[in-house]
This record gives sequence, C-alpha cells and structure tokens, in this order.
Amino acid sequence: MKTKATLSVLLMVSLGHLLNDMFQAVIPAIYPMIKETLGLSFLQIGAITLTNQITSSLLQPMVGYFSDKHPRPYGLVVGMCFTLTGLLLLSIANSFVLVLLSVAFVGVGSSVLHPESSKVARLASGGAKGMAQSIFQIGGNVGRAFGPVAVALIVIPHGQGCIRWFALLAVVAIWVLARIGSWYKKQIELYGRSKSKFDIENESHLTRRQIVMALLVLLVLMFSKDFYTANIQSYLTFYMIDKFGLTVTASQYVLFAFLVSTAVGLLIGGAIGDKYGRKYVIWVSILGSSPFALLLPYCSLTWTIILAILVGMVMSSAMSAILVYATELLPGNVGMISGAFFGLSFGLGGIGSAIFGWLADISSIQYVFQLTAFLPLLGIVTYFLPNIREKNK
Repeated sequence: MKTKATLSVLLMVSLGHLLNDMFQAVIPAIYPMIKETLGLSFLQIGAITLTNQITSSLLQPMVGYFSDKHPRPYGLVVGMCFTLTGLLLLSIANSFVLVLLSVAFVGVGSSVLHPESSKVARLASGGAKGMAQSIFQIGGNVGRAFGPVAVALIVIPHGQGCIRWFALLAVVAIWVLARIGSWYKKQIELYGRSKSKFDIENESHLTRRQIVMALLVLLVLMFSKDFYTANIQSYLTFYMIDKFGLTVTASQYVLFAFLVSTAVGLLIGGAIGDKYGRKYVIWVSILGSSPFALLLPYCSLTWTIILAILVGMVMSSAMSAILVYATELLPGNVGMISGAFFGLSFGLGGIGSAIFGWLADISSIQYVFQLTAFLPLLGIVTYFLPNIREKNK
C-alpha cells in the first residue's frame, strides 16, 4: 500500500470484517448444541443457514446498488447494530422460530457490511486491488475461523446464554466502523460517489455478449465453490463426529483449521492475481482443489484433516480474483458487483446447506461428502473466461 494511512484503513476494514464474520460463524458453530437442546432435524439446521444467508444475499446487491448512487459512510454502523440485535436474540432463543428470527437479523447486518466495506477496500487499495480485496476478505475468514473456537471455549461449556458476551465485541466493531465511516466520507468528498483515483476504465474491449458470457461462467464457478464450501462449513463437525467419533469440541478445532487455511489461501490468491492475472488464479484455485476434495471422503482421520486444510487453502484463493475480475468487467459499479457476488456466495451457500441437510437426513452425512467432492471439477469452465487487460498491475 502506498501510505501508512491507507494501510491503516485496510486493517480497520479487515478487523470490522473479522468481527462481523466471527459473529456469523457463531451460528453454524452452535448447531450441534441447539440440534440437541431444541430437537432439530438436519433439514431444520439447513433452514437456519438458509434463512441467515438468504436474508443477506437478497439484500446485498440492493444495498450495493443504492450505495453506488447514494453512499452512506455510516451505514456500516447501522448494519452492525442489526447484527448486535441478532446476537442478543440468539442468546435467549428457545424455539426454532426465534432462532430463525435471530439469524435473519445477523444476515441483514452482513448485507450492509460486505458491499460497503468492499468499496472502502478498493478506495484504499493504492492500485493493488487484488491484495486489498484479500486483506479485507482475510479478516472475514479469520473471524469465521475463530467463531467455532470461541463457541467451543465459551458457549458449549457455559450454555447458549453466553452468546450475549459477543455483544461486547459488537460494540467494538461499531466503534471501528464509525472510524472507517469518517475516512470514507472524506474520500467521497474528494473523488465522488463510488469512484476512486484507482478505478480503471474498461480496457478489455469486450462486447456485451462476451461480458454476459463471462458473468455466466463466474456464476458457475461460484456455484461450484460455494456449494462445496457450504457443505464443509455446515457439516464438517457432524462428519468428524459421525465417521471418527470426535467430541463436539474436537470437531470444532478441525473446522477452525479449515477456516484458517481459507484465510491463508485468500492472501496468496490476491498477491498472485495482482501480479499474474485473475484468470490464472481462478484456474488453479477451483479446478486445482478437486484432487484433494475427491480423496477426502476416503481417508483416515489425519489425512482427512490435512486434505480439508489443503482444499480450503487452494479453493479460497479464488474469491478475491473472481470479485476483482467481475468489477473490471463492469467498472464504476463496485458496490453493486460486490454486493451481488457476496450475496450470491451467501445465497448459494444457504441453498447448498439446506439441500445437503435434506440429503443427510435421507441418506448419511458421509454420503453427502462423497457426492459434493465432484463439485470442484466444474472449475474447468474457467477456460471460457476472456483475458482482461488491466492497469495498475
């Protein structure tokens, strides 16, 4: 990054994302506990994920589109207040319906944070858009990694009511987002509503048909990545308990290892994408993870953990590359594109989680892992993505 001030903004954006996504990660991490205490089925577990992620996914593109036209620098603070409300409700939820309401509030919070924070990361990128996007996203991945650990250490030993302690961290997040809002407001005054001095013109000279085709290919890639990741994030703990007899706490640490590996992959993918191009990162990321995914359901405990880490690291490197590639297809619409792609990611994850929960109910959790192992093979469609010439690489 070009200045210390810019780097500090990126780190604050990453911290805000870390806290937001840690709160999000509390939801799947408590699944084994609420499944038992509330007597839920796997289908109901999937419905909880679906509610949380659909709430977020449907709103994110609209929030992004609106913020491109009418930016609200302190909207990030408003979004975190929704998350805070959801956490407090979740700490006292004693029915399936109240759990659904709680996770819906948390989803609304994320629908504001992701498109707005993604725009801030681009404004503060100094031209290294992939790395800036990775720094922003790595905060979310680290937050999702710490969520299960925090639940294992705090909530599982002491009960669901301890979720309210996360509300204190939500207050910290509100303070961080307010500082970001002040910086964001100054950038809007300097550079306009949604542009920055680092935004590029569309130099790809692609036709409208080529752009539409490229977006459809990205949609297939997102489907492959997010359906597979949704299965891991929602059901890896159940898989480790069912196949290897791990305790709930031990299975949470395995999920933690997977989520940490995704954070590492994001950082690597952003740096490589800035240097060599987004398309190459997408190729290696999704299709390159398929051998690990295909082997995982048939391995011992040790190798299952190793392969989960490898597939998480390799596959996660695609997200920043996909997002930056999409913004280069349609420059000047960073909020809308970011909202659409983050929303798509959440929505596909929610749908996948519900489908895989239903399959687990009628078959087995191990069968679901064997079936989803073929999803990364869809990475082959990366071949159809056109090359885009970019400035500031």
